[in-house]
Amino acid sequence: MLRPRIIPCLLIHKGGLVKTVRFTDPKYVGDPLNAVRIFNEKEVDELMVLDIDASRQGKAPDMTLIGQLAAECRMPLCYGGGVKRVDQIEGLIALGVEKVALGSAAVDDPELIMHAAERVGGQSIVAVMDVKAGGLLRKQEVVTLNATRRTGLDPILFARKLQDLGVGEIVLNSVDNDGKMQGYDLALVDRVREAIKVPLTVLGGAGSLDHISQLVQRHPVIGAAAGSLFVFKGKYRAVLINYPERTQHDALTRPGQLQSSLR
Repeated sequence: MLRPRIIPCLLIHKGGLVKTVRFTDPKYVGDPLNAVRIFNEKEVDELMVLDIDASRQGKAPDMTLIGQLAAECRMPLCYGGGVKRVDQIEGLIALGVEKVALGSAAVDDPELIMHAAERVGGQSIVAVMDVKAGGLLRKQEVVTLNATRRTGLDPILFARKLQDLGVGEIVLNSVDNDGKMQGYDLALVDRVREAIKVPLTVLGGAGSLDHISQLVQRHPVIGAAAGSLFVFKGKYRAVLINYPERTQHDALTRPGQLQSSLR
């Protein structure tokens, strides 16, 4: 039986590990390789690493750093950032990356998803859909390049298109909730989950295990991803890599049970 996954999301900026708030003001929180080693010890379900510089600056993936991260990882690794070609995807898979995430490339060249799925399998292709409200009506739309470019794409319609193209998973990331630690955008999650059948991972806003539990109770088979929750501790946001203990994790991934503390 499929169960929810609890997934730390690490952001890479200038080679370091950072955390943002609404995709702005990156705060350095440590060395990514050291973070991976700590998450290994905590036996996390999966790890997501996103290079927030690569696509915006037109850079290719840093294969050296990604190779080091993949070599350290004892859990499935999803990488995104700067990926624009099928050969890059194949190179990342060869390094040991289980899933390759496409963000701006999925908008600019949707057929890349189809071609990549044919070469490496749809289960290895993830589309990251960053969503932000804008305009006088605060209408939600897909944005790219760290939310600096509006696309006008409706999240629901675009999610369906991604599914039709053969993507294996969609990561739904709320820009407005990013780093706020006040909870996921559950209304948006409901709309997207209802529209698609492929696996869905939700990112943006988790600030407590209760937030993860609320998400899992609404949608029992889902990925619950978070950044701030797993790198900060306490009201003063002291940097501390953390993850639910095994008993807490098992309770969280069985809908109906609540836990509220991190080790």
